[in-house]
Amino acid sequence: MKINLQTDPIGHDRSGQPVFLKDIWPSPEEISTAVQQVTSDMFHKEYAEVFDGTPEWQEIRVSEAATYDWDEGSTYIRLSPFFDDMEKEPKPVQDIRGARVLAMLGDSVTTDHISPAGSIKAESPAGRYLLSHGVERNDFNSYGSRRGNHEVMMRGTFANIRIRNEMVPGVEGGYTRHYPSGEQLAIYDAAMKYQAEGVPLAVIAGKEYGSGSSRDWAAKGPRLQGVRVVIAESFERIHRSNLIGMGILPLEFPQGVNRKSLGLTGEERIDVENLGALVPGCSVKVTLTRADGSKEELNTRCRIDTGNELTYYRNDGILHYVIRNMLD
Repeated sequence: MKINLQTDPIGHDRSGQPVFLKDIWPSPEEISTAVQQVTSDMFHKEYAEVFDGTPEWQEIRVSEAATYDWDEGSTYIRLSPFFDDMEKEPKPVQDIRGARVLAMLGDSVTTDHISPAGSIKAESPAGRYLLSHGVERNDFNSYGSRRGNHEVMMRGTFANIRIRNEMVPGVEGGYTRHYPSGEQLAIYDAAMKYQAEGVPLAVIAGKEYGSGSSRDWAAKGPRLQGVRVVIAESFERIHRSNLIGMGILPLEFPQGVNRKSLGLTGEERIDVENLGALVPGCSVKVTLTRADGSKEELNTRCRIDTGNELTYYRNDGILHYVIRNMLD
């Protein structure tokens, strides 16, 4: 980029003499000779063998079945659980009762904060998973390379080293508190503990939740962790849609109300009622039960904005909606 190709050498030969572009550039006669050597037989030969592949490709053992034979031992590609227990007809939407707060976040939390990205640390939940499956630390690779393995990706959700969960003041990274125990855990570990207890989860956030680039795992990961609802001051447009597409309900605080004005600590339990009667943009009652047993009701705004989005939500997400349409 910093040389003049007409006057500056592009290198030197074995004897140290300068070599210019004009010295190696083919002449019109040489180009014409090369073109004349190209025949249709070359194309017929190459395209006749295009599906044969290289010897290395031919050595790969594959199943003769019509569907993919999932390898349970793979740490790169696993059969995801999104369709486990899916029935042909969607079940009625259930109210959310007794949800615990998994994370309480500030303004402009990006999808890069939420979704798995970058290198995998050995001490992280994803790193521990890989080590337990015999993967050496040098072979961890990145979250992006392992995006076909939901076990890795759900462990990397909310695991960004710069995310700040207000439930653990002064701590940077993907940590939270499990309630009612008060134990500080990695967000993934807390989510799995809540799942074992049968407790749904909520995320509380400030303005422009999900800003930045669209990341599908910023919605897939929370869904697999058990998040049922996100209550924020506002949402980034595409991430709001992605949450609905994964069956997560986006709700907005009333104007002038937020986690700080409510004095939320993350110890609260959350009930969201009458979800079977949702319509786009409707008011949704949320009841907060504080640690001392006192209750406070909020009339949040449902950020399901269109009829199509409501259909996706009632199907428990767009993936289920598409499969059900294929079955019809």
